[in-house]
Amino acid sequence: MELSIILVNYNDRRHVEECLLSLQKAASAIEHEIIVVDNDSEDGSREFVVRAFPAIRLIVNSENTGFSRANNLGVRESRGEFVLFLNTDTVVPPGAIRGLLDHLKFEASAGAAGPALLDGRNFFQVSFGRRVNFFAQFWQKLILNPYYKRVLKKSEKIRRVGWLSAACLLCRRKAFEQAGGFDENFFIYFEDIDLCGRMRKDGWKLFYVPHIRVFHDGGATTSRRPAASRLEYRKSQLYFYQKHNSRSSVRLLRLYIKLNVAFLAARGVFRGEEGAALRQNYQELLERNEGPR
Repeated sequence: MELSIILVNYNDRRHVEECLLSLQKAASAIEHEIIVVDNDSEDGSREFVVRAFPAIRLIVNSENTGFSRANNLGVRESRGEFVLFLNTDTVVPPGAIRGLLDHLKFEASAGAAGPALLDGRNFFQVSFGRRVNFFAQFWQKLILNPYYKRVLKKSEKIRRVGWLSAACLLCRRKAFEQAGGFDENFFIYFEDIDLCGRMRKDGWKLFYVPHIRVFHDGGATTSRRPAASRLEYRKSQLYFYQKHNSRSSVRLLRLYIKLNVAFLAARGVFRGEEGAALRQNYQELLERNEGPR
């Protein structure tokens, strides 16, 4: 089997049909399998997949296990020499997958490759980067992201990068397994940056391939609960810093989160029973020790 395509679905009936239909064309000339790992969806999406796409293998979890665990499960159940991790809110044009595969096959030292990601308005999303620490993140968001969004419209230069987004990430199975797969301490967010870092430590190269383009709506499952999603982002961010950065960088991030919590409180985000529970979760997060979880 040349390719395994793995999608994690959680209540994304709105997008999953268009994504799977696009894959029927994009992967038609490739020996492949498609595995959908469903994280206990309640919106009818898993029943729809069974009914409309009977050739696709569906694995159903009894709970929402998170992005990392679900993808690792999909990999264990797959057979492809290459593994494509794909969000359900993507649309893959014909030729895109073959283009990424050809690049990995041509470049023997390449562990992973990712395309340009565009939203529905054809705006480029920044889906790659280099080192992630406290100051580097501010530099990325304030300077690099606006710069890249302008430059990427015209650039077709293949870039060697530090990390790639798992919204559409093609990995050589050998590189993925050598790195140990996704760290399951990440429920969602930062798991792709962490994985890419470990692949690079093992000597694999990562490439951003901008002339290959995939459409990505973004926030399919997280936008419905923005406050809770932001908390999950902070949990993963703090764990990532504890795992990869200095204690001073971790302390700066903790201080920043405290200031952010104060700002949210001033905006009234923590009002009511649900808001009080959210604030308690932030408090518990900040009280944890500084070692990795």
